[in-house]
Amino acid sequence: MQKVRGVLFDVDGTLVDSNEAHARAWVEAFAEHGIVVDLERMRCMIGMGGDKILREIGDLSDESPQGQAIAERRRETFLQKYLPHLRPCRGARALVQHLYDRRFELAVASSAKAEELTPLLRIAGVEDLLRLKTSSDDAPSSKPDPDIVQAALDRAKLRAAEAILVGDTPYDIEAGRRAGVGVIALRCGGWRDTGLRDALAIYDDPADLLAQIDHSPLAES
Repeated sequence: MQKVRGVLFDVDGTLVDSNEAHARAWVEAFAEHGIVVDLERMRCMIGMGGDKILREIGDLSDESPQGQAIAERRRETFLQKYLPHLRPCRGARALVQHLYDRRFELAVASSAKAEELTPLLRIAGVEDLLRLKTSSDDAPSSKPDPDIVQAALDRAKLRAAEAILVGDTPYDIEAGRRAGVGVIALRCGGWRDTGLRDALAIYDDPADLLAQIDHSPLAES
């Protein structure tokens, strides 16, 4: 078995408690354009790319005028109304620091837009540790397509068998699988274990993974 040399991190719901905020921002943006979306339904879509959310909810292209307007309103609402109140997931800094100190290659593999990614990493307290960043701006297709994971692998100069992705949604797990990367899942994004069952292992949050890291898929790396 190939030794794991690198860890790729999703950010929303994994390092920052932001999935609820994203869901509410989308619901509000759609509502302003006359499209009513149930909040619970929207929660279940957070983690996939915005282009896919637009298509799923409103049968809209992200290049159409209405699709662009909704996406822009979602962006404004999230950044102005919700971002200032977000908090890191428990143990986010400690986990990333531990892996950094163990000299893993670390990179971000996030569906967030680049302009949202920097403040999110700052909120997580890991901006200085996760310097290799890939966002939805770096990949032609968003999660659950594997493009963002592959872009992160390329940026970190890792083969798929040398990396593990840490994420919080089934979309992370599918993107990792399609890129050939195993996934450790965290419950802090709000998903039940049934939705995360295809992960290598499941933990409550970054703190729980760190507490059990000697018995995790990262233990022998």
